[in-house]
Amino acid sequence: MSLLEELLNKYCPDGVEYKNLGEVCSVQSGGTPLKTKSEYWKNGNIKWLGSGVCKNKKTVDETTDYISELGLTKSSAKLMKKNTTLIALVGATIGKVAFLPFEAAINQNIAGIYPIDTKILNPSFVYYICTTYYKDFVSLGNGKLTMANLSFVRNLKIPLPPIEVQKEIVRILDTFTEYQDCINEELTLRKKQYEYYRDKLFQTAKNITNYYLTDISKNCDNERKPITSSYRTSGKYPYYGASGIIDYVNDYIYDGDYLLISEDGANLLFRKTPIAFSISGKNWVNNHAHVLHFDNYETRRYVEIYLNSIDLSKYITGGAQPKLNQKNLNQIVIPLPPLEEQERIVKILDRFEALCNDISSGLPAEIEMRKKQYEYYRDKLLTFKEKKIKE
Repeated sequence: MSLLEELLNKYCPDGVEYKNLGEVCSVQSGGTPLKTKSEYWKNGNIKWLGSGVCKNKKTVDETTDYISELGLTKSSAKLMKKNTTLIALVGATIGKVAFLPFEAAINQNIAGIYPIDTKILNPSFVYYICTTYYKDFVSLGNGKLTMANLSFVRNLKIPLPPIEVQKEIVRILDTFTEYQDCINEELTLRKKQYEYYRDKLFQTAKNITNYYLTDISKNCDNERKPITSSYRTSGKYPYYGASGIIDYVNDYIYDGDYLLISEDGANLLFRKTPIAFSISGKNWVNNHAHVLHFDNYETRRYVEIYLNSIDLSKYITGGAQPKLNQKNLNQIVIPLPPLEEQERIVKILDRFEALCNDISSGLPAEIEMRKKQYEYYRDKLLTFKEKKIKE
């Protein structure tokens, strides 16, 4: 019998009591000091957080925003205690939670949740409970958790097992979380290692000859056909845009192996996803990605990796809408070694990349498996038989 089972049998053999979150926790959102009042921000020493810190992770990154004591007292910003659970009320992270490892003020886009009495409710237990309500939080208010919706949060029914049981559950889930963090750190290190060896291999490649893309590939842009979403017929063939698949349609215009290169979009500058990516098989490409065909895999893959590793800003035009037009694309110089050397370099980098990015193997697969395992055990550990209250 595990320690948790022993504790459950000892302290709550007949089930546990459930209470509204607002009965046992303080739930409040914050505010923003006026930006026009420089004294609210000048020489600030109080950490001030927005909704971006909430990532369903038991960590919060250090902030670069600070407010002054005056800014805190003269605004609706709220100072949260260390170990407060945060919920994002708006934005890209809406509904996600975080655990605050330090004291900080929050703005109106976050709600802070802290136990009224830590002798009966563990702050970390509150965090883990809130992670199970992510979908419920997101569904509130048509995509926006407003102040009115906080009444929903306060009325959430949560289990209240004895504090000894809570602490053991937190210990188990913290162990899972720490292991996941270790894998994520390992992945970060592997990616840095990959980038180091990638650059080193390109720099030391033998017998380099400079080529333009027109010298080593065929540009197939003239075959592209954009289709607005209202005119697309759903099907099995991928429909590609500047950053990857955006839909599936019932017909195709390309059949084979190609390299797509983003033609426009902010990703050309910010690189959240690769701007060059290979595709295979039957597919459709719109006019937001250049389409290049190469004679062999090695050269296509070499060019793909090389383009994703270099700064292309001097070839990009446009302000609000960055663009890499075909004329500028054709001016990019590719330092290319002989085919045998290309093959050697590509094999090494493919192995590295599989370790870093392949969701069916390597570290990403391990991370995904551990995430599902964690969610399974978290939900199982936080599900209790409700104790019948005698009238």
